[in-house]
Amino acid sequence: MTSAIEFKRVSRLYGDLRAVDDVSFRIQPGEFFAMLGPSGSGKTTCLRLVAGFDVPTSGQVMLDGVDVSGVPPYERNVNTVFQDYALFPHMTVLENVAYGPRVRGVSAGERAQRAQEMLELVQLGSLGARRPAQLSGGQRQRVALARALINHPKVLLLDEPLGALDLKLREEMQIELKSLQKKLGITFVYVTHDQGEALSMADRVAVFNKGRIEQIAEPRGLYLRPGTAFVARFVGSANVADSGIARTLGVPEPFAIRAENITVASENTLVSEGNICAPGALVAVQFHGAASRWQVRLDAGEIWSALVSEEDSRQLRDIPVGARVRLCWPREAAVPLSSAGD
Repeated sequence: MTSAIEFKRVSRLYGDLRAVDDVSFRIQPGEFFAMLGPSGSGKTTCLRLVAGFDVPTSGQVMLDGVDVSGVPPYERNVNTVFQDYALFPHMTVLENVAYGPRVRGVSAGERAQRAQEMLELVQLGSLGARRPAQLSGGQRQRVALARALINHPKVLLLDEPLGALDLKLREEMQIELKSLQKKLGITFVYVTHDQGEALSMADRVAVFNKGRIEQIAEPRGLYLRPGTAFVARFVGSANVADSGIARTLGVPEPFAIRAENITVASENTLVSEGNICAPGALVAVQFHGAASRWQVRLDAGEIWSALVSEEDSRQLRDIPVGARVRLCWPREAAVPLSSAGD
């Protein structure tokens, strides 16, 4: 099967800065693919290379098996949804959605009909006569989606599209976006720095760091089996033991351990045989509702976290900040890492 998108050893340099550094990957037709990483990691530059807003310094960007590295944006069958919506304030909602067909010379009657169908698809069928300023943030985002989808692109690029929304609305839009993508069968490429968005929506996630891809995997595999220290820390904030810390704990190689797999015990508590324990001093306890995050400075020097249920936290409430404790976990819960550096 021909890939919807393929990068073949793509680099993008800005002077001495390698924004994208020898990156290769494939995205399959109909896939929801997320590019995840911190600011400056290269994910947005990759999106711009797909859209045609930028060109690679070296390598090839392929769409449907065709090298489009030098093809202008308007000749690519892709559309982009931006964080700021980029709607025309002087146009009605219907006119905004119909703008693409209008530019392509579609008749007024047909483009109005298609625009109305798109508004129905994003559950805004009754709001076509309003202006963007009369809509909520979530409604404006739906209008931007309808406008991007009306010309039936093979690929929809989404650049931090939910970043301006509040938490509750963002979570609602995540569900709607995933549902819409499944219904339409269009390839979605979604750029975000929010691991929750990437893990909850994507079929696969590429984690970017310093212009390179650290790991590509399905969300569950990425969370449970991070391949590098960077991925372990960035996706789920795991505790990472470099080779030095690992050796002090009797483990032969660097590893990661998730906070939810760690229990906190007082210094004198007996622990189960087969557990690994790291001694340290309690730094802080942060309440997060159903669980609390216990921060412990290990004797090895690093601060590690344990996610402790409220029931277990109540049993440990007599342990004061500064007290000696041990962090313990089953040996099999530790995930070996190829490298403990960033």
